[in-house]
Amino acid sequence: MSNRLLVALDVESGQQALGLAETLGDLAGGLKIGSRLFTLEGPSLVRTLVARGARVFLDLKFHDIPNTVAQAVDAAVQTGAWMVNVHASGGMPMMEAANRSARDAAARLGRRPPLVIGVTVLTSMDEPTLRDTGVSRPLLDQVVALARLARAAGLQGVVASPLETAPIRQACGSDFMIVTPGIRGAAAGGEQHDQTRTMGPAEAIRAGADYIVVGRPIVMAPDPRAAAAAILEELEALNRRG
Repeated sequence: MSNRLLVALDVESGQQALGLAETLGDLAGGLKIGSRLFTLEGPSLVRTLVARGARVFLDLKFHDIPNTVAQAVDAAVQTGAWMVNVHASGGMPMMEAANRSARDAAARLGRRPPLVIGVTVLTSMDEPTLRDTGVSRPLLDQVVALARLARAAGLQGVVASPLETAPIRQACGSDFMIVTPGIRGAAAGGEQHDQTRTMGPAEAIRAGADYIVVGRPIVMAPDPRAAAAAILEELEALNRRG
């Protein structure tokens, strides 16, 4: 994959999102649309970005009964989204339904199915927060178990903290995609905000991530294009070092 940087369009309007998409141009390997922007602007924004040639990661983290998730994934395919996600904690039947729906909808529409990936444990969670939800095993064990479940359900990958990429890679193999949010550090901005399990861009790729997701350090920067270029330079320097 040539460009591993996915930019999270965590902004307040579709107009802002479209402006950023134009500004970033070929620097972004994909654009992520999350719950706030999708709720504000709806599927038309996804379709507009796709029509302009962008790869859109529709980050809505579907988590419901299998039939409802299947219908939601079908709708996501209709927008032209390149990648969609579901909560792996929704279980095997739900993930299988999501994957099947993506394939069926794409076949019906005559297009390539989107990547369907599972969210493991949110990067805002730590051990005490996870225990509060009734999960008693260690956070890392939970992440790896959910990644294994997602792979068994036929999903193409997972979303996980950069701190867990190496164990997931070991458990699920080299062909299983890992998308990592929680990217911080010099090139990506140092503030953690509500993220608790973070890592720098090059560190995350070195640890085994296929894609890194960066939002505020780029979209809130005085010069978003320069901020994105700095991250890509860090990744390129890693490639040069081998």
